[in-house]
Amino acid sequence: MNERVKLIRKRLGLTQDQLAQRLGIGKAALSMIETGKTGLSSRNRNILVQELNVNPEWLETGRGEIFNAEPDLTAYLHRTDNSVPLQSVPLYSIEGTAGLVPLFADQEQIKPVNFIHIPNLPKCDGAIYVVGDSMYPLLKSGDIVLYKQLHDFDDIFWGDMYLLSIDIDGEEYVTVKYIQKSERAGYVKLVSQNPHHADKDVDMRRIRAIALVKASIRMNSMR
Repeated sequence: MNERVKLIRKRLGLTQDQLAQRLGIGKAALSMIETGKTGLSSRNRNILVQELNVNPEWLETGRGEIFNAEPDLTAYLHRTDNSVPLQSVPLYSIEGTAGLVPLFADQEQIKPVNFIHIPNLPKCDGAIYVVGDSMYPLLKSGDIVLYKQLHDFDDIFWGDMYLLSIDIDGEEYVTVKYIQKSERAGYVKLVSQNPHHADKDVDMRRIRAIALVKASIRMNSMR
């Protein structure tokens, strides 16, 4: 079914961003569906069948026609994040701010170590360096992630990548993970890009700060 979702998108002439918005999920979540890393939810299946006119038998088995009727492409033209022509994003040191929680609580009063000037990106609140290899090869230690702070868990786009501060026995653990729904009430599932890191269910009450990752930067030295 995963390859058929990609074929639907190609037949409609949509980018991953456009189909992801139509399904109400993040681009990263759609990528994981298309590559077989996660399954298609019943909600997303219903959107494909009921709103995009996908033939349910073809979706399940690959038999028959893809569409019951030609879909209305004008319905897919949804607004994406507004890009800023040029913005100056503050780059912070987690060590210098003692973690995400104090940084997010009083970001205006914390002095950044530098500024990153990037054109045509969605509005970002700040940037930090990545530590660890849980998102390798997409991200590696020393890369920079640009983020937009979240204030409400209801704003989570399931399957997207987030910067998180998690309380572990009174210590703050800062990480970057995909967030998916958990089968356990009151929990979320943290998913790594690196296959050597196992998925983990975490009590939402232990998440002390959260931000949506909007972009990443990799510094390559030329010798």
